[in-house]
Amino acid sequence: MRNRLLHVANSIQQWTKPLKLTSTVLSLGHDASKEDIRKAYRKAALSSHPDKVPEAERETAEIKFKAVQQAYDILYDEDKRHLYDTHGMSAFDGSGNAGMGGGPDLDDILAQMFGGMGGMGGMGDMPGFGPGGRPNKPRKSPNEETKYEVTLEDLYKGKTVKFASTKNVICGLCNGRGGKEKATAKECSSCEGRGQKTVLTRLGPMLTQSTVPCTVCEGQGKFFSPKDKCKKCKGKKVTEERKMLEIYIPRGAKEGDRVTLEGEADQVPDQEPGDIIFHLEEVEHPVFRRAGPDLTADLQVTLAEALAGFSRVVVKHLDGRGIEITHPRTPGEVLSPGQVLKIPGEGMPHKRSDAQGDLYLVVDIKFPDETWAPSPAVLEKLKEILPKPEPPIEAETVDEVDYESNADIEEFGQGDPRGGGGWDEEDGEGETAQCATQ
Repeated sequence: MRNRLLHVANSIQQWTKPLKLTSTVLSLGHDASKEDIRKAYRKAALSSHPDKVPEAERETAEIKFKAVQQAYDILYDEDKRHLYDTHGMSAFDGSGNAGMGGGPDLDDILAQMFGGMGGMGGMGDMPGFGPGGRPNKPRKSPNEETKYEVTLEDLYKGKTVKFASTKNVICGLCNGRGGKEKATAKECSSCEGRGQKTVLTRLGPMLTQSTVPCTVCEGQGKFFSPKDKCKKCKGKKVTEERKMLEIYIPRGAKEGDRVTLEGEADQVPDQEPGDIIFHLEEVEHPVFRRAGPDLTADLQVTLAEALAGFSRVVVKHLDGRGIEITHPRTPGEVLSPGQVLKIPGEGMPHKRSDAQGDLYLVVDIKFPDETWAPSPAVLEKLKEILPKPEPPIEAETVDEVDYESNADIEEFGQGDPRGGGGWDEEDGEGETAQCATQ
């Protein structure tokens, strides 16, 4: 049977503050008998008894003595020992009793359990973990992702953007060591060189564990003393550098496309630098609307142009060109409200291609406003020129009514104080039909 060391008392630090215990109080083989546990307890209790130490060390001895007692209570009881082997200290409360009431900090417990000494065995051979249970570093530093707003004109024509970027680069003085040339970094005692700590979070009756970077060594697992730190980077291994970068937005790019600057993210020692990734966001355009490779816009014409025709620039394109059309192409054609004119090849360009989408113009006819005041003779002339109306509607009774010429369609349906229930039957409400007896 593979030998495992049972380290329990280290977890008592959560309950026995003010001093955090980092030494192993009881260390026994997995196959230790009750007699072995009893002997180890008597030896540890005797050496840590508060009456056996000087006055100045009494407070520390009391904490250690309590830890020894609680460790013995767990290891000597077979049921509690099984719980510890299976679940670790998360199965116990602060008194060493089974339960989830204590919510202990697992920093030191997991450091010893996962370091090859705990009830769950070592993690040195597990994927993603290096020697001593320390997670392997990723090969590449994190990417930096950001949104970049771009106009429809730039997406149509393509654009090169230059900007200044400040990023972290490997310190040139210490080459990313963080310390002087002959200095040696010290292992962080807070995380025991792992660079990370495991913490418990209570979710209702359950405890979940998560891993967070150690704040003492900033996730490095070791650090230099102040006198040994690099004078340039102050032990951070990196320095800031300002650099001019350039991105190219290709013609035909669209919302959601990504533009990547490879290797331009912050540099991290012993890792390949990540990328800067820009996610394109299209800014709403006042004239054009886009759908894939196609564009659409409103074609505003007067009533006279819709009837008599025109030849003019109807819209200014995204590259500054004027788009001119002549109407009608066949004499006698007129434009109708909502009619769509398609101009092939004047839409958005396709990426990496010479092809382009189409432009769709939706006709919007502007009728004369209230300032238009033609003479009666002109109106009579128009009646003669324009198509005649449909035959009049015949009805037996005709009422001549007044009307409002500027009504709001949003008021439609708002005149019912009952909220639509005005037609419900009220008479006989609550009455039921009865059968007549013959």
